[in-house]
Amino acid sequence: MEIWINPACSKCRSALTLLDAEGADYTVRRYLEDVPSEDEIRAVLDRLGLEPWDITRTQEAAAKELGLGDWARDESARDRWITALAEHPKLIQRPIITADDGTALVARTDEAVQDALSRGKS
Repeated sequence: MEIWINPACSKCRSALTLLDAEGADYTVRRYLEDVPSEDEIRAVLDRLGLEPWDITRTQEAAAKELGLGDWARDESARDRWITALAEHPKLIQRPIITADDGTALVARTDEAVQDALSRGKS
C-alpha cells in the first residue's frame, strides 16, 4: 500500500503512527514534493470512487485564488479540477491510502486507516 502525506499534517502523522503500530508494509509518498501527475490523480480517483472536487481542500488559499467555489462540479469540468490538483497539490485532501486490494480511501480517521489495513488481508 502507498500513503500520500504532507508531513506537516497531524492526520497524516496519526495515520503513519497507526500503520507502524500495526506493522503494515507501506510506502510513503510526500505528494507536495513528489507531485502526482494528472493520470495518477485520475487513477486514484477511480480507486477512491470519487470525483476531483470530492478530494479538494476548498478552504486552502490556492482554492480561493482559483475561484474553485464557482467551478462546475460535473463531467464537463472534471479535467479542469484534475489539472488544478496536479498544479496545486496542496489542494489534495490527505492522507490518501491506496490499499492492496486495488481500492483507495481518504484516511482522515483511525477507522479509515484500519479499513485500509483490512482491505489487504484475505
